[in-house]
Amino acid sequence: MEILRALATLAKLLDLPGAPEPATYTEVFVFNLYPYASVYVGREGMLGGEARDRVAGFWRALGRVPPAEPDHLTALLALYATLADQEGADPDPARRLLWRQSRKALLWEHLASWLFAYLDKLGEIAPPFYRSWGALLGEVLAAEVEAVGPQEILPLPLRLAPALPDPRQEGAGEFAGALLSPVRSGVVLTRADLARAARDLDVGLRMGERRFILTSLLSQDADGTLGWLAAEARRWASRHRAREGVAGEVARFWAGQADAAAALLGALQPSKGEEPKDVPPRNTKARC
Repeated sequence: MEILRALATLAKLLDLPGAPEPATYTEVFVFNLYPYASVYVGREGMLGGEARDRVAGFWRALGRVPPAEPDHLTALLALYATLADQEGADPDPARRLLWRQSRKALLWEHLASWLFAYLDKLGEIAPPFYRSWGALLGEVLAAEVEAVGPQEILPLPLRLAPALPDPRQEGAGEFAGALLSPVRSGVVLTRADLARAARDLDVGLRMGERRFILTSLLSQDADGTLGWLAAEARRWASRHRAREGVAGEVARFWAGQADAAAALLGALQPSKGEEPKDVPPRNTKARC
């Protein structure tokens, strides 16, 4: 509720359209777009894990005790603002440089490494208040990237990101989960997206966790679902490339992941050749 109170204050100060509502907040940030870095840069595409531990390690490197959710967007933005304030207030040039370096590391490693893609998806699925909030945050993020300068090397979570597994060679065990890991597929897929896929493909929507929904779609129409996902990956690749002028190597990384996903998904379509091994076949039963 504290987040909602802060957003309500922000809405009044900036004259954002609409107002944050508890039900809308839950729909956007609890059921669809989880505001945690680990979901977007972690191998598993889930909360916690090694990705969250890396963020907690950054807090400790700064001499701070990590909060309970060190990779939550609110916590990261507050930390970034604190580092910027300390840089501006410190009279010692050497210490100001250290604050600047810390601020730059936080921006690239734990914010810009995933936040542009996150805000793109927010703009697609959120109501006007959150769309406007996300657009404003995107402008601030782009301005900060310009202010601190480009990253010399690709952020560590992106360097460590594996490619999508090919189910024809490695089995289907990881395939669905990897598709839902943005850092591996280059695509942010929410429950709302999977519901859209079900409508587009005219198949039954079986609600549950994203992996359950995706597996259900594949079992009902493997060819159509793989083609739909390939089109999404191509769309995301274009979107990432459009941001190269701002995000540089980070944008190129995300575009490359999406391009690779589109190529693999296209190759797996049964209509393009032989039925792919271990990908669930089309189900000809009546819709549920």
